[in-house]
Amino acid sequence: MQFFKVKTVEETFALIDENIAAAAGTEVRELKESLHYILAVPVTAKENVPGFDRSTVDGYAVRAKDTYGSSESMPGFLTVAGEVEMGEAPDTKVTHGKAVYIPTGGMLPEGCNAVIMIEHCEDVDGLLNTYKQVAPGENVIRAGEDIKAGEVLLEAGTKLRPQELGALASLGITHVTVFSKLKVGYLSSGDEIVPYETETLSLGQIRDINGLTILGLASEWNVDVIYGGIVKDDFAIFQQKARELYEQVDCLIVSGGSSVGAKDYTTDVIQSLGGPGVFVHGISVKPGKPTILAVANGKPVIGLPGHPASAMIIFKLFGERIIRLLKGEVIQKKPERIYARMTKNIPSSPGRSDYIRVRLEEKAGEWWAEPIIGKSGLITTLVKSDGIVEISSEKEGVSQGEYVPVIPSR
Repeated sequence: MQFFKVKTVEETFALIDENIAAAAGTEVRELKESLHYILAVPVTAKENVPGFDRSTVDGYAVRAKDTYGSSESMPGFLTVAGEVEMGEAPDTKVTHGKAVYIPTGGMLPEGCNAVIMIEHCEDVDGLLNTYKQVAPGENVIRAGEDIKAGEVLLEAGTKLRPQELGALASLGITHVTVFSKLKVGYLSSGDEIVPYETETLSLGQIRDINGLTILGLASEWNVDVIYGGIVKDDFAIFQQKARELYEQVDCLIVSGGSSVGAKDYTTDVIQSLGGPGVFVHGISVKPGKPTILAVANGKPVIGLPGHPASAMIIFKLFGERIIRLLKGEVIQKKPERIYARMTKNIPSSPGRSDYIRVRLEEKAGEWWAEPIIGKSGLITTLVKSDGIVEISSEKEGVSQGEYVPVIPSR
């Protein structure tokens, strides 16, 4: 094998996707203990959410056509026929010329098809003045509109963020099958490396910063970490320590000795752990060129540069993707931070910041943000979104084709 044949960043990502597979272990966990785990099997809804037609606002349940023509200057008039109690089925039917008070989340009474917001009407001793007309379906969520019984709510490979946990909880799901938490091991190498607790350094010595920074990054990605210590530049000792740590973990990280110097043994040590071995040795990035990526008997092995800044940049750029794939996460081709173009005009009121959920789509080499239009009470608008666009308070909206910053979901 020829080493130090530099790959581009794009080639490296493609090789990572090609070579890294999910670890096999799965487990059943309580939903409340499953944050940031990856689903190992899809989840199918066994019931509708919501289970009944309900209001999304405080207001009055009405027949939409009874409000047609209502305005501030020419209000309509309806008779208040009752009130919906939260948690109870209404016992009043809405008929022509009638309205029933309903709180947010209340069950719609029979006969109505819309709710007029309380801000747009006034109850005067049982006579409801309506100052705005509403359309059929306005301010209501129908049974199953959020989640339909029988549909696949979450696919295998989905990362369980807070919004996914909420969607699962809405179905009464208490346990999920997820990929087990990974163990990641880290080993520093180099004659000059000493424990970071060393108070006084001899000339040429360097404290082991990477043992904290790299494992700190890994810990943020919901994995267990094992620090293997520091090994000197001796092939036999290096190989023995690497083998011992490799046997305990799902992914091994080695820092230092990844270049081509006379005492840089990392490549040979990694090759000795098992096949197929190194698939990247050298990436066209600065800093971090002498990076090693390998697979040994199904386990990823990452050889990072010894320089702390280079090690962190490379591990954040490529190590995170390796770990996410190893955890079983299905990774879409989406960047970490982007500017995208809006697919349509979105109005906004000055003086108020609006946050629009969007789905990202690549078209002709550019990212486009497609607004996810849905009622505010729908949980699935969170699950389906790839990020959020902020329309700042001084703007009156964004125009189709305008570039906007997208805060990505993770």
